[in-house]
Amino acid sequence: MQQALINIGAGVALSVIGWLARELWGAVQSLRNDLQRLEVSLPTSYVAKSDFKDALDKIEAGLDRIYAKLDGKADKT
Repeated sequence: MQQALINIGAGVALSVIGWLARELWGAVQSLRNDLQRLEVSLPTSYVAKSDFKDALDKIEAGLDRIYAKLDGKADKT
């Protein structure tokens, strides 16, 4: 009788551990799939560094022209 209770307890404990291990394995696989999708979509979702630098260079050139005009206006007054 006592051995049967120990066997049942061990069986229940091992079943719970197995279920937890299966859940953790599924969660890890899901995270890996999410990470892979993120790696694929990341370059299309964000601005490339070179494109961003080109845009900033254009903005800087425009600001330089504005500052030059403002300096010319300040000298006249």
